Amino acid sequence: MMKNSQIFSDYDKTILENGLRILTSTIKHTNAVSINFFLGAGSRYESDSLAGASHLFEHVLFKGTKDKPTSREISTVVEGVGGIINAFTDREMTGYWCHMPYPNYRSGIDLISDMIRNSLFRKKDIENEKHVIYEEIRSASDSPSGKAGLTLDSVLWPNQAMGRGIAGTTKSVENISKNEMLQYLNTQYVASNLIISVAGNITHENIVDQITQTMSDFRDGEIQQMIPFEDNLSGPVVSFEKRDTEQTTICLGMHALPYNHPKRDALSLLSIILGETMSSRLFEEVREKRALAYDIHSSCHFFSDCGVFQVECGIDPSKLYDALPVIISEISRLRDGVTDEECSGAKKLAIGRLLLRMEDSRSIANFIGVQELLKNKVDSLRTVIDRLETVTTSNITSVANEVIKSQKLAVSIVGPQCNESKVLSFLDFT
Repeated sequence: MMKNSQIFSDYDKTILENGLRILTSTIKHTNAVSINFFLGAGSRYESDSLAGASHLFEHVLFKGTKDKPTSREISTVVEGVGGIINAFTDREMTGYWCHMPYPNYRSGIDLISDMIRNSLFRKKDIENEKHVIYEEIRSASDSPSGKAGLTLDSVLWPNQAMGRGIAGTTKSVENISKNEMLQYLNTQYVASNLIISVAGNITHENIVDQITQTMSDFRDGEIQQMIPFEDNLSGPVVSFEKRDTEQTTICLGMHALPYNHPKRDALSLLSIILGETMSSRLFEEVREKRALAYDIHSSCHFFSDCGVFQVECGIDPSKLYDALPVIISEISRLRDGVTDEECSGAKKLAIGRLLLRMEDSRSIANFIGVQELLKNKVDSLRTVIDRLETVTTSNITSVANEVIKSQKLAVSIVGPQCNESKVLSFLDFT
C-alpha cells in the first residue's frame, strides 16, 4: 500500500451563483497551467436532423469573437507565448482546453471564456467549417480502422444517437442552419452545464476571482437532456465492407458496463489481461505464437448508461479464418477465470499508468473535470487506486461472465474478402 503523501488527491471546488462549477488543483513544482472548459454537449444530445451539430459548434467557436474577430487572433493569444490550445467533441461532452506557461495562464482563461460567450457565428464561418468537417468525415471513412470502428458502433447501437459518428454525416452537417446552432447554444452552453477545471501553479482563490469576473453573469437555462441508448442488438452480428486493402481490419465489440458501474474496475483489468500489453493473452496467442497480426489490442469504453468492450486488429486477408477463431477463443476463455499472477500484474499496470498520468497538469485537470461532469463528484486518485487494489480474480471472472456473451457481440470487418456466414459461425460461444 502506498503512502498518502505519494498520491495526488487534493482539489478545491466552488459553485458560482449561476451554477457554473470551478475545480482546481494546485501543483507548486510546475511552470505549466492547464485549463479545461467542459460542457455536457455531444452527439448523444443531438436529434437525427442535428447530427454533427456539437462538433460543428466546437469548430466555429475558433473562428472569431467580438474582441478577437479572426481565428489567427484567437490562436496567437496562446501560441504566441508557447502554449497549446485545442478542443474536442465526444458523445457526452465537449471540451475546450489550453496548456499555458504560468506567467500567461490568465489570458488562456479569458480567451476561452470569450469564445464561449462572444463567438460571432458568422454565416461564412459556419459554411467554411462545414467544408472542413466534410474532409474530416471523409478522412475517417477512408481509414480502414476508422471505418471499422464507426461501423461497429452503428451495429452495436443501430438507428440511434449512441451509434452515430460524432461528426455526423456530410448530409446532416450540410443541413444544419445558423438558427439551429444558436438554439443549441441556448440549451447546452449554459452556466450549470459548464465545468472549468484548472491545474498547475495557481491558487484556487485567484482562479475563482478571475472566473467570477468573466463568467459570473453567464446565462443559465434549462439543459437539453442526453438521448438514452436503446439495446436493439440481437447478436451475434457481422458487418463487412469490401475494400481493396493490403490488410483486413477486424473490430469486434460487445455491450459492456456504464461509467459508474461497480464492476467497472474489474472490467478494466480484464481488458488489460486480454489485450493491452505485450504480455497479454491476445498478444501472446495471435502475434507471438502464430504471427497472425502486428497490432492487436483490446479496450473498454464507458458512457453514462452503457459501454463497450472491444478488440481490434489488422491481419493478412488470407488468414482471416485462422485469426478469428483464436481471438474468439481467447475472449471466451476469460470466462473460465484469470490467474492470481494476471490479476496482480493488471492491477500494478493500471495503478502505474494512473500515477504516471498524474505527472502532467493537463491530465490532472482532466481527471477532476471529467469526473465532475459525468458523475457530479470527484473520486481522489487514492480512492481510485484503493478500488483497483481490492479487485479479486473472482471479481474479474464474474464480470467476464456478465459481459462476454455471443448475443451481445458484433463484428465489423473491412478488407478485400469475407464470408459473413463463415465468420458468424465462429461467434456462437454460448
